[in-house]
Amino acid sequence: MIARSLLGAAAGLLLFVSGAWGALALSYQLPGPPPLRVVGAALWSVAYLALLIAFFGWRAWWAPLSGVILLGLLMAWWVTIQPRNDRVWADDVAHLLSGEVQGDHVILHNVRNFTWRAEDDYDARWETREYDLAHLVSADAVLSYWSSEAIAHAMLSFGFDDGRHVVFSMEIRREKGEAFSEVGGFFKQFELVLIAADERDIIRVRTNVRGEDDYLFPLRMPREAMRSLFVSYVSAANRLVVAPRFYNTVTSNCTTIVYRMARRIDDGLPMDIRLLLTGYLPEYLMDNGALDKRMPVDEWRRLGRITDRARTSHADDDFSAVIRQGVPPAVLSDASPSSGDSTLKPFAANADR
Repeated sequence: MIARSLLGAAAGLLLFVSGAWGALALSYQLPGPPPLRVVGAALWSVAYLALLIAFFGWRAWWAPLSGVILLGLLMAWWVTIQPRNDRVWADDVAHLLSGEVQGDHVILHNVRNFTWRAEDDYDARWETREYDLAHLVSADAVLSYWSSEAIAHAMLSFGFDDGRHVVFSMEIRREKGEAFSEVGGFFKQFELVLIAADERDIIRVRTNVRGEDDYLFPLRMPREAMRSLFVSYVSAANRLVVAPRFYNTVTSNCTTIVYRMARRIDDGLPMDIRLLLTGYLPEYLMDNGALDKRMPVDEWRRLGRITDRARTSHADDDFSAVIRQGVPPAVLSDASPSSGDSTLKPFAANADR
């Protein structure tokens, strides 16, 4: 009797969860205008509600079987939805980054260098830039808080000894008129895009235009690790050019992708809830040796808050130098990843608007 009750409860739960998932999937991906998607989701919900009533009210044996058949048909359609690179994209994600690496010489195509005045008022520039990895001297985590203290968008900025910086940021690739949705990120609403951008563009748009609160944390890692991580970003960008991927809020976002890249350098990098709740990423960085322990995390936060400096910067300022005023540089380690030194614990990044 107990086993039968448990089996019935499990079947009912499966019907409910699959019904809710199906309704959301249809509301986001059913072809046609939004009203048609709403109607499709509503019809699916009514059908599943009827199956629940039939199962729990009438003990109809065919109700779970019918639910499985409906779900199978939906899944057969779902797997046909594939990521694409040929949609009508928003201007700030219109071009795909690609790169060429020949020894220390790197050429990046489609580096973004917008001048932002408002979300819908900007000068769009996409540039080809060249870098010499022999002159790579720093890597900084940049966290941009836009929701709560637990949620931040994380980026990685690489610095060269001539004062130049380039920021890599894994983000959603929005179509024109489309807005970020965490729920939509579960239902193939967005493709992934890897942006390389000038700091004045990608940091300033967040602090000065979107009203976000940004922090910079100098990372402590060997130079060879910085180089390897830089090259892994270029490789990831090139793969997205030939094989587009969907963003997923949990399984395929900037957290998981950058974590996988970092694991290529240090396979001992631990999984941690702070890789999803990246507002707490500085604590993870310190625990894993990437943030210098000469100061507590709160002091790094205080010194690394760059929001006000970004907002008061002028067009003719050296933006990268201005935002780093008062931020102590990292003490670099020359240890190799295989030496057992825990100074190589690169970070992973989270949800990207």
